[in-house]
Amino acid sequence: MNNKLEHIELDNMLVLGAGELGMAVLRQLMLRRTDTTDSLTVLVSPRSLDTPSPEQARNYDDLRAAHVHLLPFDLAACSDDDLLALLSRFHTVINCTGFVAGPGTQIRLTNAALRAGVARYFPWQFGVDYDIVGKGSGQPVFDEQYDVRALLRAQTRTEWVIVSTGMFTSFLFQPAFGLVDMDAGIVRGLGSWDTRVTVTTPEDIGRLTVEILLEPPRIANKVVHVASDTLSYRALADLVEEVTGRRFHRELLTIDMLAAELARHPQDSMARYRLGFALGDGMWWDKASTYNVARGIPTTDTKAWLQQNRPRQAQGARSD
Repeated sequence: MNNKLEHIELDNMLVLGAGELGMAVLRQLMLRRTDTTDSLTVLVSPRSLDTPSPEQARNYDDLRAAHVHLLPFDLAACSDDDLLALLSRFHTVINCTGFVAGPGTQIRLTNAALRAGVARYFPWQFGVDYDIVGKGSGQPVFDEQYDVRALLRAQTRTEWVIVSTGMFTSFLFQPAFGLVDMDAGIVRGLGSWDTRVTVTTPEDIGRLTVEILLEPPRIANKVVHVASDTLSYRALADLVEEVTGRRFHRELLTIDMLAAELARHPQDSMARYRLGFALGDGMWWDKASTYNVARGIPTTDTKAWLQQNRPRQAQGARSD
């Protein structure tokens, strides 16, 4: 066992990224800290510190007030040696960066964490079940995430925990993804109307990740499935109509249609995602089998999320 793991769980910890997910994790960590002298650090881009957006400025003020150290560091521009030196300072790293630094980001970060001897690593795997998806799905991001799992399993020095969440709930309603068009009154299904998808809100991911982090006995070298909701595209269309009180036209995008669209636009990342989520396998799991249900931890299902966010979502859709 790595001796670093004998330290206090919330001490000497680094969160990579203070975006939507990073802040959700950090807010839960701040709630669970009993000693603000514990070393909790968040990596942020130097540009965001120099010229923060209004939301970033508010978030950074909250973090400073809670004695969280903001560490400026450019993941895209740093050398491998600089990254190794950075990560070697921490015993626990929670990776909330996504692919902000481009393709290869997660392979590079995982290799650095392993070389640095990080005692416990939560990789950016807050997505689908890449073991089931496998390689060759047509989505390069999925292939990279599968390779991250292989790297982690091939070693024993660093303990790892993968939190599988499905897609962010909000992504179902992103105009660019094209499932729900509030203005046009259209809901689209992918593959078939009975194809299912698992979704989790960032707030639920933050809370559940910290619960998993602190669970006794310690969870190690496992994939843990969580879910705010699992639903079919038919159920999604039904609840959109129920919550909005409107009738929506339903369009089914079959796998053949989606594959043809991707062939016409091979660089379109959303076309790749639509085809991936049409396949079904690895994109969903039964909510009854999840960590949060087993522990009795409530989550925000899709209907409740839409009820809470519908006015803002409709306004955002019009502005696009």
